[in-house]
Amino acid sequence: MIEQTRPPRSARYYTVCIGVGLLAGLLSGLFGVGGGTVIVPLLVLLLAFDQRFAAGTSLAAIVPTASVGVITYAIDGHVAWIPALILAAGAVGGAQIGTWLLPRLSQTALRWAFVAFLVAVIVSLYFVIPSRDAELELTLVTGPGLALLGLITGILAGLLGVGGGIIVVPALLLFFGTSDLVARGTSLLMMIPTAISGTVGNLRRSNVDLPAAACIGIAACTTTALGAFLAKLIDPFVGNVLFSLFLVFIASQMAVKAVRGRRQR
Repeated sequence: MIEQTRPPRSARYYTVCIGVGLLAGLLSGLFGVGGGTVIVPLLVLLLAFDQRFAAGTSLAAIVPTASVGVITYAIDGHVAWIPALILAAGAVGGAQIGTWLLPRLSQTALRWAFVAFLVAVIVSLYFVIPSRDAELELTLVTGPGLALLGLITGILAGLLGVGGGIIVVPALLLFFGTSDLVARGTSLLMMIPTAISGTVGNLRRSNVDLPAAACIGIAACTTTALGAFLAKLIDPFVGNVLFSLFLVFIASQMAVKAVRGRRQR
């Protein structure tokens, strides 16, 4: 086992962790994402974390963050409980497939394909305005559809290390006609068992900086409810615009990784 290089526990270390947690919590509550797309690059950039170490730490921090988000959305009935569990079951299984496929597929090609997917989602968000009254009901069609969505989400998570919310939220909006608030609350609930499962594995491999994860998670909990509160106040179309801008940021990150990966060949 390779021993991870751990940054010194300085005042800067804790300050950075708190700042990262505050930002990740706000985005998590606002968009229904785990926050890993912000946590991982900032830990790598500001504290020189190894990429895998940052991902393991981020996943652990997501557990309390998503839990607070779920509670906040559930208060107003914006969580579809059974669909979230179906999504989580598919995601856990899909993650195993993704990690198995990882050494067998071109990461560069996968990243460009995911960028293309995000671009299509970004464009569609300007044409599909979700209704705040729309629910996510289980039917003979939506049940298997949710299981398939969870499976695809897990596979992509295993292949690319992307958070489930980046895929699940737009998919629930565009393909299931779900309310934007229900999509976000359900996405956060789906992440909890998935993040717990991944964190247990990472702890066994000593792939988590527990002080950093605790610091980020606690800080994130203080702003997650604020993000969810703001999401309820924002007009659905404005919410789509803000979410599309967030996806532009994610797509840009993925494109940079794809370009770097091609150059290293």
